[in-house]
Amino acid sequence: MAPKKRLGQNFLAQVGSAQKLIRAAEAGAEETLLEIGPGTGNLTAELVKTGNPIFAVEKDPDMAAILRKRFAGAKNFNLATADILKFDETKIPAPYRIIANLPFYAGAPIIRKFLESQNPPRTMALILQKEVAQRICARPPKMNLLALAVQFYAAPKIISYIAKGSFWPAPKVDAAILLLTLLPKTGERADRRFAQKFFAAARAGFSHPRKILAGNLAQGLKLPREKVVAALEKTNLSANCRAQDLPREAWIALARALEFQSMQ
Repeated sequence: MAPKKRLGQNFLAQVGSAQKLIRAAEAGAEETLLEIGPGTGNLTAELVKTGNPIFAVEKDPDMAAILRKRFAGAKNFNLATADILKFDETKIPAPYRIIANLPFYAGAPIIRKFLESQNPPRTMALILQKEVAQRICARPPKMNLLALAVQFYAAPKIISYIAKGSFWPAPKVDAAILLLTLLPKTGERADRRFAQKFFAAARAGFSHPRKILAGNLAQGLKLPREKVVAALEKTNLSANCRAQDLPREAWIALARALEFQSMQ
């Protein structure tokens, strides 16, 4: 069976990388391991060996048929044929961890789904496009909207890189093993209203990355510039700073101040 390009099927062919991905997740013996898009099951085979309960979600019915046949004798393997972006993750027994080789085109929306979930995993050990993983791990002065969105919910870390020749068929770019350790859903992360304010400010702030943050916020949030400057001063930020200069904690403090200012 040929891989389907439209589904971004690039299967991991190297056992060593699969084992490194599994170790990165640091799963306990009783924790469920969720695999997204197992394909022909090369990574799945290594997951089954752990003895942990394995819950896999495969979108392609042809690949699902292969998986059911290949792992018919594995008592710790369960498979659902579904699109993970439409799948109800509350059905996954908690606590669980995600270990997956994600399609490069769908990595960001899948990560967002589980970061914002009411049943989030403890960690996500993922194979992603190298440049995407590097963007997610960015720090000031190279922050970006994707990095800020992920770091609001999780601490990212690149474990290692994987050459494109380790996949079949080989993609055009190299990949990385990215570990996301989710932060506790407490405080601002548990407050949906605050999260909406936070991301509204972030989207406005990064709308024109080369421009001054105050101007972007005033224009994007439709606030008087003097109120935005006052919020920046309240959080000990320069009126001339740019979005990429601020770490997560500064953005959280700024979102609090902007919410107060916008309610006046």
